[in-house]
Amino acid sequence: MRRLLTPAWLARHVLAVALVCGFLALGWWQIGRAAGGNMLSWAYAFEWPVFAGFVVFMWVREVRHTLRAAAPEESAETAPPATAQASAARRPVRTTPQRIEYDDSGDPELAEYNRYLAWLNANPGAKPADFPG
Repeated sequence: MRRLLTPAWLARHVLAVALVCGFLALGWWQIGRAAGGNMLSWAYAFEWPVFAGFVVFMWVREVRHTLRAAAPEESAETAPPATAQASAARRPVRTTPQRIEYDDSGDPELAEYNRYLAWLNANPGAKPADFPG
């Protein structure tokens, strides 16, 4: 629970409470206007509480995400000894991409597009506008 008491999280809590109170107050204000004869205000009277509900939904979602992501991991002393098979199962598997050749000799547009895709694959950080062709 200490993770939710940092200055950043305290600001988020205050912001969430302020938004919910503000949205509910705006909904109450729209109900007053709607009761006075403004028919469009009925839509807003229902819309503002939906916004407040969305703020609560997002706040709960972020709290759960933070609590789950920062769960304490087992320390080395309390963890059971790892076997060779268990440690091998945790290693990432690296595969090399297969090169697939297509017969695009009959269609120059398809050949150019395949060259473009091959260039993008060879230059993953490049922008499409950098293509030399």
